[in-house]
Amino acid sequence: MSPSVRKAVFPVAGLGTRFLPATKAAPKEMLPVVDKPLIQYAVEEAYSAGVRHMIFVTGRSKRAIEDHFDTAYELETELEQANKQELLALVQSVQPEDMVCAYVRQPRSLGLGHAVLMAEPLVGREPFAVLLADDLMVGQPGGPSVLAQMVAAYAQQGRSILAVQEVPAEQVRRYGIVAGEPAGRQLLRVEQIVEKPAPENAPSRMGVAGRYILTPGIFDEIRNQPTGVGGEIQLTDAIARLMRQEAVYAFEYQGKRYDCGSKEGFLQATVELALQHPQVGEDFRNYLRGLRL
Repeated sequence: MSPSVRKAVFPVAGLGTRFLPATKAAPKEMLPVVDKPLIQYAVEEAYSAGVRHMIFVTGRSKRAIEDHFDTAYELETELEQANKQELLALVQSVQPEDMVCAYVRQPRSLGLGHAVLMAEPLVGREPFAVLLADDLMVGQPGGPSVLAQMVAAYAQQGRSILAVQEVPAEQVRRYGIVAGEPAGRQLLRVEQIVEKPAPENAPSRMGVAGRYILTPGIFDEIRNQPTGVGGEIQLTDAIARLMRQEAVYAFEYQGKRYDCGSKEGFLQATVELALQHPQVGEDFRNYLRGLRL
């Protein structure tokens, strides 16, 4: 049986320039969708998949993320004294007692591969998940989260798993693109992976979404590779090198991805998740119906 996935890495050192000026002093990962910041959605997804050790690769001006997953003594005391038990439970639920958070700095923005490598001392030699908070991903209603689906696939394969989705031809230049052969339900064995190809050079339209389960061999590949697209150390390039040593699989997940690294995707997530919210959904739906669009 393959070892379980116990640790997750969250690369959160990016500057969030597409959301300036909102991200001038606040981390983009702390932008709220309805009533939770993006990073909390990602952490909750990892927790639902059985992960209990959360590793954040941070940078300067990211202290708000650490504070969010820390105990807020003054706030909790105020809520307790005011007998606001429901709000107190909500605040305390952000970090369950069995969840461990650890932080490591990425001193320079040298790419996603470099950010993942920064987590090696905390990950060790075991499989781990990588979640990009910009990609807010939800499973089907009543079904498992996207990462929980991937963990189940990893338990069967014991090899690296990449979440993928079919993307429009004009958008392939935004993604790592994979091609391969069917290897079971929802799985492809990856034979080719290319970072942000031109549409005419793309091997397929299967784009890698912001969820990965990686074997520890990826660290050796990242450490020994040259810079790639944009002068950065690309995780995609390291995965291509890893494929020479062991199988890598692409997983067509069930669910929906919102690209919250873009304004359009962020707004889509806000509207759709607001409509599903148990407290505000009905009133918000009625409000939208009244708009003259």
